[in-house]
Amino acid sequence: MRPMNSARLRAWAAAGATLAVVAGAVAAGPPAAAHGDDLGPAIEAIMHKAEYDHAQWGVLETDPESGRVIHSQFANQFFVPGSTLKLITISSAWHTLGPNHRFTTPVMATGTRTGSTLHGNLALVAQGDLTMGGRTKPDGSVDYTDIDHTEAELPGASLTPENPLAGINEIAQQIRDAGITRVDGNVIIDPRLFKLPDLTPQPTPLILNDNLIDLLTTPTTPGQPAELSWRPQVAPYHVTSSVRTVAEGGTTNVSVTASPDGTQIHLSGTIAAGSQPLLRVSDIQDPNAFGRTALIEALGRVGVTVTAAPTGANPQDQLPASYRGDSRVAAYVSPPYSQYAKLILKVSHNLGANLALCNMAVARGSKDCFDAFPIEREFLTDVAHVDPTQFQASDGRGGVQPDRVTPQGLVELLTYWLHTPDAGAFRRLLPILGVDGSNAISCTENCPAKGKVFAKPGTYLGYDELNQQLEVAAQNEAGYLRTDDGRLLTFFVGVNGASSPDLNSFISIFDDVNQITALLQEQASARH
Repeated sequence: MRPMNSARLRAWAAAGATLAVVAGAVAAGPPAAAHGDDLGPAIEAIMHKAEYDHAQWGVLETDPESGRVIHSQFANQFFVPGSTLKLITISSAWHTLGPNHRFTTPVMATGTRTGSTLHGNLALVAQGDLTMGGRTKPDGSVDYTDIDHTEAELPGASLTPENPLAGINEIAQQIRDAGITRVDGNVIIDPRLFKLPDLTPQPTPLILNDNLIDLLTTPTTPGQPAELSWRPQVAPYHVTSSVRTVAEGGTTNVSVTASPDGTQIHLSGTIAAGSQPLLRVSDIQDPNAFGRTALIEALGRVGVTVTAAPTGANPQDQLPASYRGDSRVAAYVSPPYSQYAKLILKVSHNLGANLALCNMAVARGSKDCFDAFPIEREFLTDVAHVDPTQFQASDGRGGVQPDRVTPQGLVELLTYWLHTPDAGAFRRLLPILGVDGSNAISCTENCPAKGKVFAKPGTYLGYDELNQQLEVAAQNEAGYLRTDDGRLLTFFVGVNGASSPDLNSFISIFDDVNQITALLQEQASARH
């Protein structure tokens, strides 16, 4: 693979791989073995690979029952966290909202009714629901794939089978069931729940399909156009493709371009015959306008006519100051927040983690998403009894350069969970080594630790322009080791300041960190 420039990095860095185009701010130092902690020859061999010559490893493993420190390397030093920061965000959100919290998104009818005609507007009052039914399975749980569509530039990214507009369709049917067949007025999305924060990705009060258009390219026969499918199909979005199928073993390279407003999308390039379908995504740039049209179209499918034009800007200026005296004609109720926490941690859902800040702020009566940080500090100090100065956080996902964690701080937070009624539930939210989520790709065969490591990975990548290679600012894991006899140990393993020639080689760094966690699990089992 040729060296990747920063623009290319920006394209594929997603939930599990947090991007830092500007290199730096990574503490350098000798390998952790310099502190004399005997980690065993297999772990030492990994840490002394050439790609870690200028990197710093951090390790902390503790027995929460006895308080014994089993391994400790740079445990009180700041590390770039990547998505391990989500452990703090979601722990705080779980405490603030509660695992059983459900988001209720109402639709209010303003104006008057004459029979089945509403003379006025329908207002969908957005409530910060992460999925709006777009991932909900028949049993009420939230679906996910190991490599989520929000990571569409990563190999193996795939779609869940659920309809991304399921919640909107349910709302439309409820409106029809309420006796409305005609709206002599408009449909409006009310996005006043919170102010849009300066976060990437940016959470919005209404989110459909993670504010993404899914673009799936499937090869046909060599020389023929590839097959294209896309979702959710809402006007005025239009997708075209000039992707051609090339011979088996040929080059697969598909690019996506979009018009300035994001509504006209084109795919170009090639895909090899016999290869798996290739997923790409394009941003929904105006979620309110998109949601408004989606609801108008859904109403049309169930026999409700809206006189207003279905496409165009969301007419927010027509919203009332309040809905006092107006009737609620529909409401979509989300799965419990525990399901969203699972989605966010299993696939490292960046949008969901940033949205969690807004959810917390709103729960405390604020429209400023950054008011979540005092809530997090209060949780750490007064509930988890973890010194908050062991962390630095400026977002929810772990994607900005000021973010830092100490291994000690994360392990203390993980230990807190073990003394709560939700200990088992929280542990099962984490990716399981060799089984599911972000850690499904490692430890899959001939690995005794498979299914016995529950941990949140954290990745932070940049591009080193000087040396034309990837800067692996961070690759970390933090979570629990379950010994073969059922004991739980808390741990952090991470490396800051590694390097890699390309993305394919970077995967070996991800695997190295997971291999160390697997070896720690095996060592722990042998001790008991």
